[in-house]
Amino acid sequence: MDQREQAATRRRRPGRALLLTVALTALYATGIGQRPAGAAWDRAYDVVLYNLPYLAAAAACLLTARRVRTERLAWAALAVALLLGALGNALRVLSSGLQGNEPASALALGVMFAAYLAMYVPVVVLIRARVPRFHPSMWLDGVVAALGSLSAGVAFLLGPYLLIGPGRAPVAAADLMAPITTVLLIAVVMAVGGILGVRLDRTFVLLGAALGLIAVSDLVLFALKVQGTYVDGGPLELGWLASVILAAAAAEGAVEPPRRLGSSGSRIGWRLLAVPLACLVASLVVLSPWSQPVPDVAGWLAIACVLAGVLRIAVTFREVRGYNQVVLESRTDELTGLANRRALLEQAQRVVTAATPERPAALLLLDLDGFKEINDSLGHTAGDDLLRQIGPRLRGSLRAGELLARLGGDEFAVLMPAASTAEARALAERLRDLLLAPFTVADVRLHVGMSIGVATAPAPATTVQELLHCADVAMYSAKRAREGVQVYVPDPVTGTSGSGRLRTMEELRTALDGDELRVFLQPQMDMRDGRIVGAEALVRWEHPTRGLLSPAELLPAAEQAGLLRPLTDRVLELALEAAARWWHEREMPVSVNLSAANVTDLDLAGKVAAALHRHGLPPRALTLELVEDTLMADPERGRTVLADLRASGVRTSIDDYGTGYSSLAYLRHLPADELKLDRTLTADVDRDPRAAAIVQSTVALAHALGLSLVAEGVETLATSATLARLGCDVAQGYAIARPMPVADFLDWLVASDSGLVDCALIPQLHRGGAPS
Repeated sequence: MDQREQAATRRRRPGRALLLTVALTALYATGIGQRPAGAAWDRAYDVVLYNLPYLAAAAACLLTARRVRTERLAWAALAVALLLGALGNALRVLSSGLQGNEPASALALGVMFAAYLAMYVPVVVLIRARVPRFHPSMWLDGVVAALGSLSAGVAFLLGPYLLIGPGRAPVAAADLMAPITTVLLIAVVMAVGGILGVRLDRTFVLLGAALGLIAVSDLVLFALKVQGTYVDGGPLELGWLASVILAAAAAEGAVEPPRRLGSSGSRIGWRLLAVPLACLVASLVVLSPWSQPVPDVAGWLAIACVLAGVLRIAVTFREVRGYNQVVLESRTDELTGLANRRALLEQAQRVVTAATPERPAALLLLDLDGFKEINDSLGHTAGDDLLRQIGPRLRGSLRAGELLARLGGDEFAVLMPAASTAEARALAERLRDLLLAPFTVADVRLHVGMSIGVATAPAPATTVQELLHCADVAMYSAKRAREGVQVYVPDPVTGTSGSGRLRTMEELRTALDGDELRVFLQPQMDMRDGRIVGAEALVRWEHPTRGLLSPAELLPAAEQAGLLRPLTDRVLELALEAAARWWHEREMPVSVNLSAANVTDLDLAGKVAAALHRHGLPPRALTLELVEDTLMADPERGRTVLADLRASGVRTSIDDYGTGYSSLAYLRHLPADELKLDRTLTADVDRDPRAAAIVQSTVALAHALGLSLVAEGVETLATSATLARLGCDVAQGYAIARPMPVADFLDWLVASDSGLVDCALIPQLHRGGAPS
């Protein structure tokens, strides 16, 4: 049961101390006006029975002080105030006679004054427990409330007794102490209301009501004493006892308070300003010419309240201005002065909601090409200067209502509230042409490229998140294809739109943590003697509803979601787990493809070594493949990572050779063990002399560099024979076997006569036929 439930239970079932307080008060009330005659009984009634509720309420406060640690001082102080009040009452009765008309002793007055002082402590402590830090508006609200209530109290409660008219005797200073203390107590209560507003919690409501009853009872007592009509033991005593019951109830319901009021933000609203405004009006009434004559001190207090109110208004304007400035800055990019991501998302939410098929909206996502090189060569200051020049160059081409924003880094966006796909593409082309013009940065003329993705709503994107995602996919497609501008269209194979792709990406995150990913193995054959010398691990996703998904459906989702590295790590684990099943009988390595994120990971060699150790495999049991493009993104780091892998004994392979940069300069320095010819070079090698010449020269180059050469996409016996004649070392393709699950692969190895495969037997071993 949490604190709120405990507090609710306590509210439903009052504590024993509260019930005892109520019972003792009721017992005292039964004797008002009908007590038995006799001085001894009267004295016992007023000294003992009247003060028992005080003691019960003090016990309730002490119990609360033990239970609520953050408010321990407050409730302990209130208990002390109640005990002092009981003691002062007893001393007053004993010293002022049975009728209560004799002057109270100095000791009684001192004890009562100490009780009033102790009442201020819980008020201050309870506020501090709820407000971690006061800011100027809170202080001013409290000051306005205190000054206003003081001016009204002095003017209308004490004024008739401070201003002595003709024929009236002045009130003794000792008698004025109690009402002055009461007015100060009212001021403290009003100050609390000014600080916390009218939304007070249950504890403050009960405690404020208790203090209010004390103030009212004290003022009535003072008036009756001045008139000489007060008698001890009358109904007026129930006012103080009712306040004692309220104090006990406040203690019974107290819990550890939440710190709700922070130290920032504007405190504006009628609930917060109701008390200060009421006190300000009271001060104006005191100052009004129609008011009765009031003491000078009341007028000065009223003037101080009005001045504090004027200062509060000034602070309010400053807070509003500061709040508006914060709102503006929170929606503005600090570097460029353009709208930022938050502003774009807020505007996009309204635009997408209002978009219809007849009046669609569009989003353009712009990303600079080669921005990293500018930062690396000219420094980040130059990069920032370039980014600042983007907005002024593009803004003139936008129509009214279209929003240009910087999302972060070198990424910008243009939101078009009303634009067809054709209009959005036309604007993207114009913006790209503008950005292709040279920039002057650090006294250097620079030409920068721009890739732009275009997406529309309500189709295919139906939400802001889908709109951003679709534009992002189109932008990266434009960057990969080097086309400049690309419009997002749903996947023609799967038919998935933005929401489908987002769903796929989220499902992939779950799949990585679960047991849905599989590796299929495709054997690699030595073309000299037909032996199976390796296997490549290819990932598959056994989707719970869509069935077995190929890498063509899996890898794009992983790339867009930034999951290529964890996906590769998972495939590596599965591949090594499979290799461990055959390694001790057949030392045949398994090949795993690396992503660009893995290639630039300087800790890759250590992670691979740990994975090999977990599965009890030596480094030579693994070959890591990477494509040329991933190396060219960061050649220096890529070479470092590959060198570390080779030093650990793990073989490395350049995959899809012939489709990327194919730079002989970087190949000369590349720490690799093999090249894998892409299927686009091997498919027609038996029919196209040019293709055969390229393969033959590549074989010679690889062998001269000490690399073995693997031919992918070998699908026919003729292709296999030609590649063998041209000097290829290893073949991989459907002519040997299709990728298959691990269990099927192990059975296939056994069926291939202990791994010996003769080239003439390829058609017989290939049972599925050539792919269509």
